[in-house]
Amino acid sequence: MTGIPAWHREAPPRRPIRSFVRRQGRLTVAQERAFVQLWPRYGVDWTPGTRLDPVALFGQERPCHLEIGFGNGEALAEMAASHPQRHYLGVEVHDPGVGHLLLEIHRRGLSNLRLLREDAVPLLAEGLPPASLTGVCLFFPDPWPKKRHHKRRLLTPEFAADLVRVLHSGGLFQAATDWEEYAGQMLGILEAEARLINAAGPGAFAPGPLERSPTRFERRGRRLGHDIYELQFYRR
Repeated sequence: MTGIPAWHREAPPRRPIRSFVRRQGRLTVAQERAFVQLWPRYGVDWTPGTRLDPVALFGQERPCHLEIGFGNGEALAEMAASHPQRHYLGVEVHDPGVGHLLLEIHRRGLSNLRLLREDAVPLLAEGLPPASLTGVCLFFPDPWPKKRHHKRRLLTPEFAADLVRVLHSGGLFQAATDWEEYAGQMLGILEAEARLINAAGPGAFAPGPLERSPTRFERRGRRLGHDIYELQFYRR
């Protein structure tokens, strides 16, 4: 016995609240082969707690953009193909989506795109050097629609502060959602971060997407008749 009252003893550290559920899903034969043959070429085995330098990763200094939660990766592959002068990092935890994009990278012969199978939160918080990114994209994140699950939403004040840390001056953060209530929450959080500027003006959503292809989730939302809310914020 330590003699310290139970109520006064130090509590064990809490697990961080995850903004995602890691669903493995079923891989196709081609996707399984892609993880064996293509991941060593296009994948990044990053460990949380270590620093990932995009310049060292790609071997040269170019504008670097990050997409968080790229789904099946079609929109990210299109961006990388359309802008060969840029480097792109994609972060996703859903293995079939990663496998799909590995195959697409190989099919298109893209040399400017690398993938991570990790949580984006520690990557932004400590994994990337300050001011190392030109752009960050977050398209159609899980809205966690039930009120008791709102704490799992990815975009928080802490997340906005981490965006500021990794974006260089003038760097752009883009987000989109078809969930109206979440869109309003995101707008409020981003405008409360004094080091970000709303490209559309105070209290406004952007009029449309900025150089991106429609994602699978966007097409689904439009089929359901949902409005699409676009946000574009620059780093001061």
